[in-house]
Amino acid sequence: MTDTVVFPQDRTCPYQPAPGYLPLAEQQPLAQVALYDGRRVWAITSRDAARRLLVDPRISSDRTNPAWPMMFPIIAATVSDVQQKVMKIVTALVGADGPAHSTRRKMLIPSFTIRRINTMRPMIQEIVDRQLDKMLENGAPADLIPAFAAPVPVTVLYRLMGIPDGDHEFFEKVSHRLAAGPNANGAYDELMAYMAKLIEEKRRNPGEGVLDDLVAERGATSDADYEELVSTLVLQVAGGHGTTGTAISLGMFTLLQHPERLAELRADPSLMPNAVEELLRLLSIPDGISRLAIDDIEIEGTTIHKGDGVFFITSLINRDEDIHEAPDSIALHRTSARDHVSFGFGAHTCLGQNLARVTMEIALATLLERLPGLRLAVAAEDIPFNPTAGFQVLNELPVAW
Repeated sequence: MTDTVVFPQDRTCPYQPAPGYLPLAEQQPLAQVALYDGRRVWAITSRDAARRLLVDPRISSDRTNPAWPMMFPIIAATVSDVQQKVMKIVTALVGADGPAHSTRRKMLIPSFTIRRINTMRPMIQEIVDRQLDKMLENGAPADLIPAFAAPVPVTVLYRLMGIPDGDHEFFEKVSHRLAAGPNANGAYDELMAYMAKLIEEKRRNPGEGVLDDLVAERGATSDADYEELVSTLVLQVAGGHGTTGTAISLGMFTLLQHPERLAELRADPSLMPNAVEELLRLLSIPDGISRLAIDDIEIEGTTIHKGDGVFFITSLINRDEDIHEAPDSIALHRTSARDHVSFGFGAHTCLGQNLARVTMEIALATLLERLPGLRLAVAAEDIPFNPTAGFQVLNELPVAW
């Protein structure tokens, strides 16, 4: 064990683990680390231990538990009453255990099956092509993030959700204000009014989005119903398009840093699905999964005690040498590429993983096909990235073609 490693730490390369985590990788399957306030918690670093614990009912996702481990200091006074109310509804899905979690998750599962997502491929391709047309029309150089990587997944996600095309910008801005802005009360009122009108429209003219499914299944007749539907949509938008957009931009950046793999992928486009898995494994964009032990757990001769915080460091778990040969390299033919925890594992596995995979696959494949000369417009070391809150984000990605 060690009490010298602080968690989380920033990366110095956007697709490599933080250098300070190396001692933890050598202590598999788990080690103790220190949070910002000195609290010692468990860091899980091996694939097998991670999978065992993430399906263990003694490992809780309940963020309302007073013992919940915080990675960063939080000033509760900055969160408005409205934000707290919406956050409480949202945590019924991502921060709950047992029936409270499974009941709500089951409502959404039919909307995110691989079968349904595959039917969206032509629509996703159309969105990708249209966005790329705009970028090409504006000419090089371009920042790939606002020009392509960010708008593609958000448009795809809004289409899946059932938000009309003309309302995308409104919903994005108001959702952001609700989650992080100083005018949350006004944003809340706007979203409630908007949702009431949208639900009435979907009752009259049902569509094929997630919201249409939820309205058809349970309807919405009260403010509480509207709140739940709003929070469900906000959660999917917040958790979905940001990570997928980052995966597209950071994935493209990583491929451009490995020209031999890029050439291999251009020569054999059928490798793209496995390349997406390999990039998800290697990038580990969310670098930590937070949990709390609600009972003593014996694992590998060590006791995780009730009340202990448990963090799953994905960048280390996804590079477990017992699972992946030469885990720090990109191998497009790697048979274990899909064996990662970038979408979590167990009951809380990311609902949107099928959509993220297909969107990444189509976006990256189209970039490679239509822009054979795609390259960085500046030196790689001059591209800023922001490893904030355990989440890797490129601030910009200037490219030419």
